[in-house]
Amino acid sequence: MASRGDELPVNTPPGRLASLDTLRGLTVVGMLLVNDPGSWDHVYWPLDHAAWNGCTPTDLVFPFFLFVMGVSVALAILPRLEQGAAPDRLRNAALWRALRILALGVAINALAAWWLPGRDMRWPGVLQRIGVCFAVVAAFAVYTPRRAWWTALAALLAGYAALLLWGGTLAKWDNIVDHVDAAVFGHYVWDLDLSTGRVHDPEGLLSTLPAIATGLLGLCAGVWLRARRLKLLLVAGVAAVLLGALWSLWIPLNKNLWTPSFVLWTGGWAVLALLACHWLVDVHGWPPLGRRFGVNAIAAYAGSELMQVALPALGWQRPIYEEGFARWIVPWGSEELASLAFAIVFVAFWWAIVWWMDRRRIYLKL
Repeated sequence: MASRGDELPVNTPPGRLASLDTLRGLTVVGMLLVNDPGSWDHVYWPLDHAAWNGCTPTDLVFPFFLFVMGVSVALAILPRLEQGAAPDRLRNAALWRALRILALGVAINALAAWWLPGRDMRWPGVLQRIGVCFAVVAAFAVYTPRRAWWTALAALLAGYAALLLWGGTLAKWDNIVDHVDAAVFGHYVWDLDLSTGRVHDPEGLLSTLPAIATGLLGLCAGVWLRARRLKLLLVAGVAAVLLGALWSLWIPLNKNLWTPSFVLWTGGWAVLALLACHWLVDVHGWPPLGRRFGVNAIAAYAGSELMQVALPALGWQRPIYEEGFARWIVPWGSEELASLAFAIVFVAFWWAIVWWMDRRRIYLKL
């Protein structure tokens, strides 16, 4: 076990760190916790997204996942390049994986549109965005020098900021991001204003550009972690948080639009979270909490999404929540507490599944 903060434990396998599985797993736990309350009408504010501008703890979850994806590219693809693997072969493998992730997201949305009454098809989505960002970040890792990553990161943030300001307003329905999604996807998006026909999607097309920047931040952080430049990670994390806060005075933090200030704010906290997990788990040997979710992240997330469709479609969601939680918790607690209890049991259910999968060395890799 290493005793200094700038060293890895001698028994850490190259290319895979327990700390990264920990951070990925805790992020998946956060995803399940905030995505699966007993009642969407009764959620504690830290477990709900900001209504529009602002950033709650829940708003950190998806950026953390994209950041971790970027770190994973640095730890998985770059060592193979250094060992002489053919770039085109790595590119093709990354593209096929990205397509499978994207297709899974579309398939889940199609199932929801078919099975849930009143639900229309939605083309964008979380898995779709992950697939696109993974493909782009992997291409940067394979084909471009590291200085190009920073150039692309700066260009994405500055260019996207210019587009937002050129659009004239950042208000919901009336911003340039929503206008582009309306032109590309029509009504097949997350939110539709029936009275006006205006649309909005938090994982839309144009806002995927700054989401790629989040993945590039993870790629850069992964390189620093491989090189054990922990002081640089600390400085970069603090600087990104401060720059994000400063930029938010001009363009506010907004997850729905994935504003440049939101990229830096959430990316900075993700860098600091990665550093903390590395320090505690890899260096000081703390238990890798959440690791089982981390090594089966796709299984847990996609499976939970399918349950989100199946439970209400079968008519089970409401009676399970009302009879199993609300009926006996609300009289002495609150509706919010009952809703949270449902979410915690939901997470525990999936922990049991990924625990079983890990015990049997079953790992779902798309």
